[in-house]
Amino acid sequence: MNGMPYLALVDDDQHSAHLLTRMLLAHGSPRVQHYGDADDGRLMLTNVLAGSAANWPGLLIVDLKAHSRANLEFVSAIHPLASSNGLAVVVMAPPLGRADREALLEAGASSVFVRHAERDAYRREAAGIVSFWARSQRLDAVGM
Repeated sequence: MNGMPYLALVDDDQHSAHLLTRMLLAHGSPRVQHYGDADDGRLMLTNVLAGSAANWPGLLIVDLKAHSRANLEFVSAIHPLASSNGLAVVVMAPPLGRADREALLEAGASSVFVRHAERDAYRREAAGIVSFWARSQRLDAVGM
């Protein structure tokens, strides 16, 4: 990616990906690269993490809606790869019960954000993701 910071997004709904990208950018996010759906996202992530660390995303956002366990299945599948490379993974999900939220965290999600239907609440969650990214930056990433 040329060494500039960016966030990666795995989202199986093009409209949703566009909306979240706009919200993230409006709150000071670096650029966002849409990795596609779960299958494309897994392949893209594998290829990117096989390259130079200077070209890795600063955060992976997962927002899959194909079925109720899509986020959990994806996070579980990519966890070994993401954790071995120090990549934080956050999930956007509909409001969840405690057990479902804990399952995502146990599967390897660093944090879980709520996909609200109400615009201002959705905007606050996007701001929260940007804040999470900013707090999780590697100190050695400066000047890369």
